[in-house]
Amino acid sequence: MTSTITLISGAARGLGLETARRLSALGHTVLVGARDPERGRAVAEEVRGRWVALDVGDADSVTAAARDVAAHEGRVDVLINNAGITGPLKSAADLTGEDALGVFQVNVLGIVRMTHAFLPLLREAADPRVVNVTSGLGSQTLTHDPERVEHSVVSPLYTSSKAAVKMLTTQYARGVEGVRFNAADPGYTATDLNRHTGTQTVTEGSDAIVALATEEAVAGTGRAVDRHVPLPW
Repeated sequence: MTSTITLISGAARGLGLETARRLSALGHTVLVGARDPERGRAVAEEVRGRWVALDVGDADSVTAAARDVAAHEGRVDVLINNAGITGPLKSAADLTGEDALGVFQVNVLGIVRMTHAFLPLLREAADPRVVNVTSGLGSQTLTHDPERVEHSVVSPLYTSSKAAVKMLTTQYARGVEGVRFNAADPGYTATDLNRHTGTQTVTEGSDAIVALATEEAVAGTGRAVDRHVPLPW
């Protein structure tokens, strides 16, 4: 039986790295998508996978990465769009259009680029699936609930980009036949993105990602979930 080939963007650290470790332990062949060659190669060696040079914010880099995988593996069974940035630490009133462009370039356009470039390789798989990493901060329900940690965060660009990721996921699920698209909310996890202030470990944060990457096809498509329940809009 051939190994499941899984490509993870932003796999050099944080949630991407932990997801790579866990899926490798489950028998996946992990392709470590990362910009930094030294770090990417080190992680690939750790998870017994292969480093793929990848910057989702750069269209040429994404195209080159797809060509690389086509030449070496010939298919992708699981595509995990994990790479993301928070954007500049500014007050809402000081944010500019250029700030927004930088965040959406990675968090939203990056997913569109990756989907377009890797769809032919996904179609070579028997059960292709895409996991997009979103956030509860992209949920209107959670950000309006004063009992939730999401309510206390004011980050217009990051939150709106993650709301867009949820909608992209459901629309791709409806518009692309034969490929499952689902979104994972890691929850408030201690990573570089939040200066390790999160209350969950990266293992807990990667639970939803790993679950979506390994579940059976009957589980369905077009969903957004955290490690416990469906994620509300």
